[in-house]
Amino acid sequence: MKNPIRLFAVIIVFVLTAILFTACAENVAESPTVKCYNGTFVGSKENGVLSFKGIPFAKAPVGELRWKAPQSVEACNETFDATGYGKIAFQPYASSEPVSWNPENMSEDCLTLNIWTTGDTQKKKPVMFWMHGGAYSYGSAIDTLYSGQYMVEEHPDIVVVNANYRLGPLGYIDFTGVEGGEKFPTSGYNGLLDQIEALKWIQQNIEGFGGDPNNVTIFGESAGAGSVCALLVAEGTEGLFQHAIAQSGGLNFTYTHENFARYDAANLLLKKANASCVDDLLKLSEEEFFEIYLDESDGESLSYLTYAPLRGEDSIIPEDPYQAVLDGAGKDVDLMIGTVADEYNYFIFDLLNPSVEEEGHVLSEETKNAFSKYMLDGSVDRFIGKCTEEEQESIKDFMALYSDKEEFWQKLALMTEAGFRSPAIKLAENHIKAGGTGNTYMYYFAKKNTRFDWIGASHGCELPYVFHNFEDEQELVSGPVIHELADQVCGAWVSFAINANPSYNGVKWPAYSLEKRETMMFNDDGTTNIENDPLSKQRELIVPLMYHYNGL
Repeated sequence: MKNPIRLFAVIIVFVLTAILFTACAENVAESPTVKCYNGTFVGSKENGVLSFKGIPFAKAPVGELRWKAPQSVEACNETFDATGYGKIAFQPYASSEPVSWNPENMSEDCLTLNIWTTGDTQKKKPVMFWMHGGAYSYGSAIDTLYSGQYMVEEHPDIVVVNANYRLGPLGYIDFTGVEGGEKFPTSGYNGLLDQIEALKWIQQNIEGFGGDPNNVTIFGESAGAGSVCALLVAEGTEGLFQHAIAQSGGLNFTYTHENFARYDAANLLLKKANASCVDDLLKLSEEEFFEIYLDESDGESLSYLTYAPLRGEDSIIPEDPYQAVLDGAGKDVDLMIGTVADEYNYFIFDLLNPSVEEEGHVLSEETKNAFSKYMLDGSVDRFIGKCTEEEQESIKDFMALYSDKEEFWQKLALMTEAGFRSPAIKLAENHIKAGGTGNTYMYYFAKKNTRFDWIGASHGCELPYVFHNFEDEQELVSGPVIHELADQVCGAWVSFAINANPSYNGVKWPAYSLEKRETMMFNDDGTTNIENDPLSKQRELIVPLMYHYNGL
């Protein structure tokens, strides 16, 4: 070649290209790949944990499938990137949700799941399927709080899965009595059906990720725990899971047609959309629907309403789900259930987002008055209003147990007991009385959030402990995490999934019995112990009244 400089340049380019090609080929070769029924998915690897994100487990519920039961995915031989999360369900803003609120990351096409595993397929591993909370209106499977990365790093012998499901009026709305509503008979519980469809996908595909389809634990918190409990009694869930963990949520998180009518979301949606029937609503674009969902220009907003799965003869959930448990529904499923000490305090933060000045200090009178007016007083009045005069005497006796506190804090304690702990105890009692092969375990989590003196151990504060997640942004939920306690909590949850028994690291956790009511206490100082029948007086006074709370 006449020009040696050009020859040298050509050689350099060739060598660099070869190196780059080799590196890319090695990266592709190292990328974890799993073939599933609906495609081959290429994930990523971090600290020895393989993750596969954004995998569709059902057809996109869009167009004519809006407000329809989820449809199973179709067979596919294509290869898909699974290194990034999928879109999340449409939802309004919530200050307490860890995930950044971004409408561009929301879509009706949200039915995807995420998987964390070590990838070892030589031994089938227990599968833990998480259902996020958020009052059936908020939350998602992409929240860093719910990442399975840390659980699998700590306990490589499990596979962790979580999923998005439809929320709010797309997942839970009652079209009974609305023109055209008869064509959408599952509209009141589609979010629950989404979760069932995800479990069916797990049955069909999880072995490729090293999971055991015959050893599945469903677990969730708040609305996620409500879903766990609903699946215990729902039709069509037989064989989909063997163990269940319900954290701060129960069967009382369900609605009848009458409960839906009190909010009347269906007719409010028709009004805001200037529609006369459900078919008109199908014509709305995603953008139009979301705008209507958040609209409050007329003083009314669909996003202010509460949503929950429908129960009764038009649902897969029985009219009286507690009786269904007593009659044997879920009797052979091992159940762990529990609550935190100050559940209801969470909603002060969730609804009002108290100022930074209140961090670490006594809650201001202004905030207490605002919360009382906005939520607390109405909730207490509705509960008491359903009680007989004799039952109201029990409530007075309950309040007397907290006579050293002002009325505001007494009411919060009442709502924690009536809305969370007593329903959990009632479910545990009925599960035991049903006489199946499934064991029952009870816990009580009392580690306070030291970031806010006034919030105590509030709703959701155990989540970083369960997921062994020490990321800084999670301190808003629980305060600084005690690592040793997280080791024990996470280990107990995993042991329950593996062994159907949460005893772990030398800490014995006996099954709950009606005679002793053995309860695992996760204490404020980070210690653990078994206590028989904690807060027995509160239980005796309120368990008989818990049917008056929420939709029951």
